[in-house]
Amino acid sequence: MTGGSPAIRLTDLRKVYGDRAAVDGLNLTVPGGCFYGFLGPNGAGKTTTIKMLMGLAEPTSGSIEMLGRPMPDGELEIKARIGLVPDETLLFDQLTGPEFLEFVGRMYGIEGKVARERAAELMELFQLQDASRRLINEYSKGMRKRVAMAASLIHRPELFLMDEPFEGVDAVGARLMKDILLEQIRRGATVFLTSHVLEVVERLCQRVAIIHNGRLVVEGEIEALRSGSETLEDIFVRVVGAGRLTESLEWL
Repeated sequence: MTGGSPAIRLTDLRKVYGDRAAVDGLNLTVPGGCFYGFLGPNGAGKTTTIKMLMGLAEPTSGSIEMLGRPMPDGELEIKARIGLVPDETLLFDQLTGPEFLEFVGRMYGIEGKVARERAAELMELFQLQDASRRLINEYSKGMRKRVAMAASLIHRPELFLMDEPFEGVDAVGARLMKDILLEQIRRGATVFLTSHVLEVVERLCQRVAIIHNGRLVVEGEIEALRSGSETLEDIFVRVVGAGRLTESLEWL
């Protein structure tokens, strides 16, 4: 699918807050069927970009196309075909995990019996079956992340938008989530994620884009971006111009 139409195309995308451009003329094409990492230092514009893709923030200018449809004209059709894991896992805390997953399934038009069955299967897949009777407000942060990812899967989307999906997740949970996402890639879906854990991105992603001050500074396949034996962390530090990261302190 990577040779077909792009899953995401951003053209001159810009978002201004007051007199500051959080995203400043971003041009980006994400191939279909790709595991794609969207990186940048704090405040670079990653979450703002994700919010615009999710329809939670309106661009100041430029255009967004996802799955061959323009935003916002095709927003309803697009949202029916994407799975979302936002940075802040805003779940319904007074529901149990299965109840929340069933609710999400019904919102996507899945018949009640099927939604209940899928909810139970996803709770088991994400190793949350022991917490099936507990309210979500009793879940740890890592468990909430698992439920959020389970909810993003229930309607078998073609495109996943994920903002820090592994934050607060333990090693076992992270490995489980990675394996599930890789399986989605194998079936032809596209994953677009942000993460500060560069080792995870390096292991999972085929391509990356790095933005700084709202602008794209580098994009491409990780192997093609390397200079010699560089790691992704080395590439990141080099292109964002971090220079020397620590200064000597006489007393330290």
